[in-house]
Amino acid sequence: MQFKRILVKISGQILGGKDSLIDSVTLFQIAQQIAAVAAGGVQVAVVIGGGNLFRGRSLEEQGMSRLMSDQVGMISTNINALFLQEAIESSGQGCEVMSALPVGEIQDINIRNAKNLLSEDQVVIFAGGTGNPLVTTDTAASLRAVQIDADVMLKGTRVDGVYTADPEKDPSAKRFEQVSYSEVMSQSLGVMDLEAYRICKDFALPVYVFNILDVKSIHGILEGKNIGTLIKGD
Repeated sequence: MQFKRILVKISGQILGGKDSLIDSVTLFQIAQQIAAVAAGGVQVAVVIGGGNLFRGRSLEEQGMSRLMSDQVGMISTNINALFLQEAIESSGQGCEVMSALPVGEIQDINIRNAKNLLSEDQVVIFAGGTGNPLVTTDTAASLRAVQIDADVMLKGTRVDGVYTADPEKDPSAKRFEQVSYSEVMSQSLGVMDLEAYRICKDFALPVYVFNILDVKSIHGILEGKNIGTLIKGD
């Protein structure tokens, strides 16, 4: 494997089903990917979103403040983290949840403890975003990746990379195999917010954008296969 320690960013929307808030099939497929990679000797941290449970924008349109909706959104990530922890542990892989908004048995984020757990081959799930409103979970993922000295961040989405346009809306959109941070920001290629890209650029943290619904995708990236889009360099 080309990376020793990775951080996987999982969108909450990925976990949502058509008729339920959590699609159990998708949840366990992702959990099995993570557990298998960890069992293979790669240290795995995860940052998870909460968009399947709560989308603040819809309530903002009805008058709820952005600050309040972001707080609720961060709490939603705790719920997803617990579901994912249970699914990972069902494969026999140890897993710990830490949150910027701890509750019950969920502990507060302690980076030193997190790095120790990773060194002991435990998966660590970071929830609660950064603990602050007005900050996306993509930015939280970039921050956590830098804090734990991850070799790479893997951003799991529903599409297989970064495109010239939204491939779900524009069938003529072309996928980049590799693109620089500066190109992504200057061309407004989306995928992550600008602050998340700035953190990755400042700390030279490579990012793979890939389709996490492909059950062999994470293994493929770690084996050096041409999967998704690699973002790196100026």
